[in-house]
Amino acid sequence: MKYDAIFFDLDGTVADSLQDIVDAINHTMRHFHLPEHTAGQLRPKLGWGVGHVMQALFPDASEARIQELLAHYKPYYAEHAADKTKPFDGIPETLRRLRDMGLPMAIISNKPDSAVQPIVRRFFEDLVDLSVGELDGVRRKPSPDMLQSAADRLGVALQRCLYVGDTQVDIDTGINAGIDCVCVTWGFRTREELVQAGAQYIIDRPEQLVEFVEGA
Repeated sequence: MKYDAIFFDLDGTVADSLQDIVDAINHTMRHFHLPEHTAGQLRPKLGWGVGHVMQALFPDASEARIQELLAHYKPYYAEHAADKTKPFDGIPETLRRLRDMGLPMAIISNKPDSAVQPIVRRFFEDLVDLSVGELDGVRRKPSPDMLQSAADRLGVALQRCLYVGDTQVDIDTGINAGIDCVCVTWGFRTREELVQAGAQYIIDRPEQLVEFVEGA
């Protein structure tokens, strides 16, 4: 088998989490008497982490103001991260098939670690070996640092891992890590956007990932 482990992005890849993210951002907007935003407006800004979202929404805001918004968003979202979030259809079954093939798996997200862990515990705890969210002192994706840390913890060579994601951030992460990246079309980007971003491999259904791994 070509791969010794598989790493997954969380939001838009294994977890349908868009509405909880939108709700938490709009809760923050209401708290500060700022305009709310639709899922369609926020979706293209997701993937780099919530700090990027806030900076994109308020490009002229000071760093202190951005940190003020994040200080309200992060604890609220950590408490409500799984209110409406659920695995995408077919994802649990796909993860079980990959696990039965003997492949270690990890979830690696730019979402704050305080929000990643409740989602993983609720939906994926018996399916993946570890999960990594944003932590101070660790560079976020598209840096390969989080992937390298996960590979080290799993005892596998990063070069023999596969990464699965749904945005150009994930494509760049795979490139920076020097590993294959499979992009999914059911997340935050369309197939056309993924092609334009330089996606190496694209799948439309979770079960296709098993076929891809078996054929690699």
